[in-house]
Amino acid sequence: MNPDDTAAVRQIGTIHRPHGVRGEVAVELLTDRIERLAPAARVRAGDRWLSVAASRRLPDRWLVRFDGVADRSAAEAIAHRPLFAVADEGGDEDALWVHALIGSRLVDQHGIDRGACVAVVANPAHDLLELADGSLVPVVFVTAVEDDVITASVPDGLFDPDR
Repeated sequence: MNPDDTAAVRQIGTIHRPHGVRGEVAVELLTDRIERLAPAARVRAGDRWLSVAASRRLPDRWLVRFDGVADRSAAEAIAHRPLFAVADEGGDEDALWVHALIGSRLVDQHGIDRGACVAVVANPAHDLLELADGSLVPVVFVTAVEDDVITASVPDGLFDPDR
């Protein structure tokens, strides 16, 4: 079944460089839902829907082969693109979605606007919200995300310039 092009999609990763000559590509997965790269899973790179033929996990990335991508030239044609999948309906109400965080303003527990979130940085302990001024806020401090406002309860001193 082909996903509907009008269905809501979310970025789940990034296709990086080709690997070898048989059509595999290196993929950085941005979700902990590894089933997104399971055989027969449907994903989109650019305007092209792809079906996962096989995938294998390496320590820092995935190597993925897609149906119809059989050689290095075909892999180069899809390389260096964001990878999308159809968004889940419902799901975990407490989940934080990167697309909802980027561009939202972070307000601390005292009502102080700390600035816009410009990126979500992967970190082994907890992902970090990067603010426009370069400040980093661990996502574990986020208490709510609503109407483009991230509310966080941060420890004293987190925004001290001397740190």
